[in-house]
Amino acid sequence: MAKVKTSYVCSQCGYETSKWNGKCPNCGEWNTFEEVELAVRAGGAKSKPTTVRDISDKIVGIGGVDASYNEIRYATGLKELDRVLGGGLVKGSLVLLGGEPGIGKSTMLLQICQYLGQDHTILYVSGEESVRQIKLRANRLHVDSENLYLLADNDCEQICSVIVKEKPEIVIIDSIQTMNISGISSAQGSVTQVRECTNMFMRTAKSEEIPMFIVGHVNKDGAIAGPKVMEHIVDCVLYFEGQRNLTYRILRAIKNRFGSTNEIGMFEMADSGLLEVENPSMMFLEGRPTDASGTCVACIMEGTRPVMAEVQALVCKSVLASPRRTATGFDYYRMAIIIAVLEKRLGYFFGGLDVYINIVGGLKLDDTAADLSVALALYSGLTDKVISDKLIALGEIGLGGELRSISHCEQRLVECERMGFETCIVPAHSLKSVDTSKFSMKIIGVRSIREAFKAIG
Repeated sequence: MAKVKTSYVCSQCGYETSKWNGKCPNCGEWNTFEEVELAVRAGGAKSKPTTVRDISDKIVGIGGVDASYNEIRYATGLKELDRVLGGGLVKGSLVLLGGEPGIGKSTMLLQICQYLGQDHTILYVSGEESVRQIKLRANRLHVDSENLYLLADNDCEQICSVIVKEKPEIVIIDSIQTMNISGISSAQGSVTQVRECTNMFMRTAKSEEIPMFIVGHVNKDGAIAGPKVMEHIVDCVLYFEGQRNLTYRILRAIKNRFGSTNEIGMFEMADSGLLEVENPSMMFLEGRPTDASGTCVACIMEGTRPVMAEVQALVCKSVLASPRRTATGFDYYRMAIIIAVLEKRLGYFFGGLDVYINIVGGLKLDDTAADLSVALALYSGLTDKVISDKLIALGEIGLGGELRSISHCEQRLVECERMGFETCIVPAHSLKSVDTSKFSMKIIGVRSIREAFKAIG
C-alpha cells in the first residue's frame, strides 16, 4: 500500500519543504510555494532493499570515442542558429528554447525542419496544436518535407515510448509546459511536472543519441517558467529576445555545453518566417541622424563578431529636486561612473541635469569598450556639439580618466572600416599589436579621455 505525503515546492527555484512558507528561504521570492502530493511506500525506505547494479562494462577509454565534427553535429540550415549552438546541433543534446509568446520559437523550429528533413527524419511533437493546425502553419512557411512527422499528444511517457520505438533522428517538443506524467498528481506546467518531464526527455535523448529541441514559455519576469533546475538538466539554453511589435529578433545562448555563450544570432520576422540578418551592424545603424548632438557609435564584440551600436544621450535641465538618470541598454551604474569621471577629471557638471542614455535597436552593451562612446555622447549632449557621423570611438574608461586597452582591437577596426567610418579613436595601448598601415581610415591613439575630446575637434 502507498500513503500520500504532502510537500511544498517553490515554483521559482524548485526548493522543497514539508511546511508552507510565505517566503522561499532559497531564492527569497514571496508566495511561490505550491502543494504537491507524493506517493510514499508504506513501511518507509527500509521496506525494500536497494540493489546495486554493476555498470563497469560501460567504461570506455577516451581514445576510443569518435567525436569528429561531421559525426556529432547537424547543420540546421540557419547559419545564425548554428553560430549560437557552436557549429550545429549535437547528437544526443537537449536544447531548451525560451522566449515571449509570439516571438518566433515555433516558427524557427518548423523552418529548420525543411532543411534537416532532406537527410534526417524529424518528429515534431505538439501539446498545444493539432496536426491540422501545424500543417496550416507549415504551408505558410513553405515546409513540406517528406521526412517530417507530426504527433499531437502531451503524455510524456507515451511520447518517449514512441521515440524509442520509431527512432527519429531529431525530435522537437512544443512545449514542455504542456507535457505531463500520469503518475504525478500535479497539474500540467507545475514545478514537479516540468522537472520530471525534462528528466525523462533527457534520459531518452542520451540513451538513444537523439537531439531534442524543447520549447519553454517564460513567466512575467522573463525567466523560463518552471523550476530553475530545468536549465541545469538541459545541455543548451537559448533565449529569443525582442518585442513582438518590432521585426528584429536576437537569439542568445545562456548556457551551452558544446560552444560559446557569447555568440548571438540576428533574425528578422517576415510573412514567410524568420530571415537571417547577416549584417547586424547595418541594421542597428539604419536611420541614424547625421546632424544631431548626443549620438556616437560604439563597436562591441558579441563572441567572435564585432557589432556596431548607436549610443544616444539626452542631457537637459531638470525640474525635479533630484535629477533623473535613466539608462536603456547600458548598465546604470556604469553610466554613473562615467558621469562622475567627466565631472571630476574634465569639469563638466551634470548636477542639475536629467541624463538619459539609450542604445538603439534594443541591444544591451555589456562590453566596456563602449565606455568612450557613451562619454562622447554625454559630452555632445551637454555641449550641444555634433559629432561627425563618420567618427567612431572605442575604449574603456578608468576612474582616473585614462583609457584602458581593449580586446580584439584589429577585428573591431576591420569592421569599422567596412562600415565606412573615416576616423576611429582607440586607446594608444591597443595599437601596439595592430598594423595601422593596413587601414585607409584615420586611426587616432589616445591615452586619456581628455585627449579623446581634443581629437574630435
